[in-house]
Formats: sequence, structure tokens, C-alpha cells
Amino acid sequence: MEYYLKLSLLSWKFIQDYPPATYPELMHKHGRPYTCLLIDSHDDYFICVPFRSAIGHKNAFMFTGTTRSLKTRSGLDYSKIAIIKDIDYFDSNAPAIVDQDEYTEMMKNLPSIIKEVNNYVNTYISHVNGTMPLHPRAFSRKYQYSTLPYFHNLMGI
Repeated sequence: MEYYLKLSLLSWKFIQDYPPATYPELMHKHGRPYTCLLIDSHDDYFICVPFRSAIGHKNAFMFTGTTRSLKTRSGLDYSKIAIIKDIDYFDSNAPAIVDQDEYTEMMKNLPSIIKEVNNYVNTYISHVNGTMPLHPRAFSRKYQYSTLPYFHNLMGI
């Protein structure tokens, strides 16, 4: 399966439409961009996987050979995925900048990252719509702090 991939920043329009008071699990840091890997899943939406400098769980692709990963647990955080249909939510005026070594490691591992991201989203959808429910503890461990509940309407659930 082919995917459209791009690094992007989310725009101020996204931040205005998804304010922290209403969407506390989304990563909101005033003045800091939401830099993410965009995956066009061909399901009529983009999956936006954010880069994070410190991740304390297993629902992520963890960088292992990068300068930052030697100090913190940096990676791509699946639990903070944003589902995007509105292309105005992407900031086309500012370039998305990530550490070169993290970009290189991400590109080397892109097929497994895409597989893991799709598995994370599809497992959530299958649980919520009842086709393949997880044990409550397994669901809680994997999705307790997930942002996916904010995007049910976009995922068709």
C-alpha cells in the first residue's frame, strides 16, 4: 500500500479549533509548534503523528540512535495522534524542522512506523465499534491518554 508522507506543523487554526480546555490530551504548548509526520491513510483523512522529546510509555516509535534519545526518550508518540481532514490545519508557511538524526532514523524505519500507526488507529476503531474489543485493562493501558476519542466523527465511529 502506498502512502503520502510529509513533515508538517499544525496551524493556529487547528489550535483554535481544538483548545486545551476542551481537548486536554492534545499537545498544547504555547509558542511551540506541533511538528508531526503526516500519513495519508487513504481513509479520507491524514494521521498526524507528533514528534516528542520525552515519552513515558510504549505507544510510540522510540528513537534509539539520536543525540536527543541519549538524554531523553524522544520519538513519535502514537497516543497523541491527531486525525485531520481540513488541510487548513496544516501550516504551509512555516517549514517543519526536526533533528537531522531523528529524521534519518525515522526514514530508515518508515515501513514499520506506518504499520504501527495504522495498527494503533485500527485497533482503537475495532474496539470502539465492537468488531474486536480489547480486554478493559489492555484498552486502558493502550488508550487511556489517547487523543483518538476527539476524532470519532472524522474516523466514522
